[in-house]
This record gives sequence, C-alpha cells and structure tokens, in this order.
Amino acid sequence: MGQKPSIPQSGKKIQVIGAGLPRTGTASFSAALSILLNGPVYHSGTQITLGPGSEIKSWIQILRLWGTGQADDHKSALALMESTLDGYVAVTDSPGDQLVPELLEIYPDALVIVTTRDAQSWERSMSQVAGLATLWFLRVVLLPLPGMRWFVDYTRELEVLWTKAFGVDRPNIGVYEKHLERLKEVVPPEKLLFFNVKDGWEPLCGMLGVEVPDVPFPRINDSEAIDKTAQYHIQRGLLRWGVVVAVVGAVAWGFRG
Repeated sequence: MGQKPSIPQSGKKIQVIGAGLPRTGTASFSAALSILLNGPVYHSGTQITLGPGSEIKSWIQILRLWGTGQADDHKSALALMESTLDGYVAVTDSPGDQLVPELLEIYPDALVIVTTRDAQSWERSMSQVAGLATLWFLRVVLLPLPGMRWFVDYTRELEVLWTKAFGVDRPNIGVYEKHLERLKEVVPPEKLLFFNVKDGWEPLCGMLGVEVPDVPFPRINDSEAIDKTAQYHIQRGLLRWGVVVAVVGAVAWGFRG
C-alpha cells in the first residue's frame, strides 16, 4: 500500500490470489508479483485509497451483496468482483483475503499465496491501522473528497466481513491463526503457498514456475506507506474545507457590504 495505483491492461486475468492479511508485506509482495507475472497487480489498499473513486464504491457494493447470504446477491457480487478485477494479473490485500472461496469460483486456476509474518508483530501493526480508520473526525474531513468520502462506510463493511469470518471486528493473534487454518481448509494444498517476504524470490518463483529475476526483491514499508496515505487524504480534506469556508466567508462579507 502507498504506491501508485495500478492501471488495468486489456487481456490480463487473475493468476494469483494474495490471501495474506494486511500488514504482512502485501505491498512488497504485490510489487514482486507485478515483476514475475509481467502485469498490473490489484493491491486493494492502494487501489481503494488512491485509485478512482469508483473503486471504493464497487467494494462497498460487493461486500453488501456478499453479506446478505442470498444466492442472487452472491452471483451479483461475483460478477461485480470479476468486473472490478478485469485487467489485473493478481489481487492482494483486504478484502480479497477474506473472499478466497469466492475468488476461486471466478478464477479456479489461480494460485493462492498467503503472505505471513510473526503473529504478535502483526497484531501490533494492525492496531495502528484500526486506530487510523476509526478517527472520530474522519467522515467530516473526508466528505469533500470524491471516493474517499465513502471510506468510513467501507471500513464498516470490512468490520462486518471480519465479524462473520472471525467473530470479532478487531485484529488479534487468534484472528491471525484462524485465518491461516481456514485457508488450509478451503484451498487445495497444491494451489496454496505460505510465504514470508523476508525469504525473497526463491519460494515465490518456485510456486509460480518462473526463473528468479536478476533484480532485488522489492522492499516496501507498509506502515510508512499507510501513514503517508492517511496524512495525504486528511490534508486534502482539510484544504477542501478551507476553500469552502473561504468561499462562504467571502459571500457572507459581500452580502454585508
């Protein structure tokens, strides 16, 4: 997360489903997949927060359709998901990490690769994300921004998704462990790889059946990227509000004159 959003390429299809939870090196993993698969990767955190405003609205709709449990809504959610991911070679990060069975319905030939890290450090890292996403002033600050004005609604849908999957809406070590065990149950073992980005190219290339590239493995700091993205949108929102206040003040002063 925190890089520029990817641009879809005609004819590209999902080959890899990244099922690692957020803050497990998903940004570095996404950059690596883009090199190995020679195409754009849909890193959901980046696409939703830095891509076109339609992205976040599409995922809100997908999650709401998924949440009803109705067969027709399930089909609609899959169709919208497939349309959203058209033109990408892989999808990573949340919410796709919790929709692996659904993604495998759409892309039955895809491999499922799960980025991992130490569970305790993951819990600490995720607490930072939860704190940023629940700032009390966030909805007001983001209101002037197309797309991002829906961010609070999006995070609420993610909470619903996590609650249904884990029984809680906040990260903890139990959630991390349960997620990994669930993936072992729903993904055939020959299609499943647990991968720590610290291990570099070899395990990833072995799973994909490609040669190790003659470039360093990407190293992207997820924490720093998320902080920068949050600051970027908050500053944009405050600036937009500043313009609104200035215009209203000028109009009011004109009437007084």
